[in-house]
Amino acid sequence: MEDLQYPVGRFQRPSSLEPKQRRAAIDTVAEAPTKLRAAVAGLSDAQLDTPYRPDGWTVRQVVHHVPDSHLNAYTRFKLALTEDTPTIKTYNEMAWAKLEDSRSTPVATSLALLDAVHDRWVRILRAMAPSDFSRTLMHPENGAMNLDQMLALYEWHSRHHVAHVTNLRQRSGW
Repeated sequence: MEDLQYPVGRFQRPSSLEPKQRRAAIDTVAEAPTKLRAAVAGLSDAQLDTPYRPDGWTVRQVVHHVPDSHLNAYTRFKLALTEDTPTIKTYNEMAWAKLEDSRSTPVATSLALLDAVHDRWVRILRAMAPSDFSRTLMHPENGAMNLDQMLALYEWHSRHHVAHVTNLRQRSGW
């Protein structure tokens, strides 16, 4: 179950990122919409409504979760860049995944939303000065986090959910 739940491994929180690591992480975030779109290309509604693991979300719920999460990330970055150590709001991602929009909306809607969010977010990420990545926010569950750590988290998050879909496709022969 661990491999199915964490196909790219569990997130390892760095203290900071080197410039080369930061650039690579931004590139991964920038590529996430294209990779998620490719991962779900050609899937039928029945396949989209298949859980990626036992007791896991369906592929459709995963696709809708990514822009939900990345909208929050985009907002968190903007807060950390414009306020002194803001306390961010968490959200119940499991409850969000059970809402009707996550269960029945066509995935094209969330793929378009992800494209738009990433267009804005990546513009900010690429314009940030190295010192901006040391700015912090207070995460109610994870404590103080700098923007390097947040970038690393969402770089991992992007790969993590694409792997849920691609691994299911491989296991299922889709």
